[in-house]
Amino acid sequence: MTFLPPSTNAQYNGAKISPIFLLLTAIMTLAPGLIHSFLPDGGAGVIAHLDMGDKRDLVIGVFRWEGSTQLALGLGLLAIAVRYQTLTALGLSLVIVERGLMTLHGWVLSPPGIHHPPEHFASPVSVILCAVFLVLSLQTPKA
Repeated sequence: MTFLPPSTNAQYNGAKISPIFLLLTAIMTLAPGLIHSFLPDGGAGVIAHLDMGDKRDLVIGVFRWEGSTQLALGLGLLAIAVRYQTLTALGLSLVIVERGLMTLHGWVLSPPGIHHPPEHFASPVSVILCAVFLVLSLQTPKA
């Protein structure tokens, strides 16, 4: 028994660009995951420019937790993009849900005037791009 089942890439029928986009999305998920997990302040100060005040340990802990979830998601997306391309639509859908919720929380449900870290600006763009590549991944080639 092997750790990973055989690749399903030969069975993928969608647009070839969609798994490539998913690979880029995986990398763009893993990079902040590494930053949030291993940068001394988790990126809260040096990247997001948050005033952590007397809650520094709490903020850094939350950033590290987010980094852990980003690393897990990014590794899953990487596996899909490289080895299991038949799951490309699922991977893109998961990113749409994640980034869609981030957009909702960052721009709609947060109080007016809050500080917007860089991800608040990238999330809505990610949702749109992933939706485009999701549609492409679901298209079957013309005979």
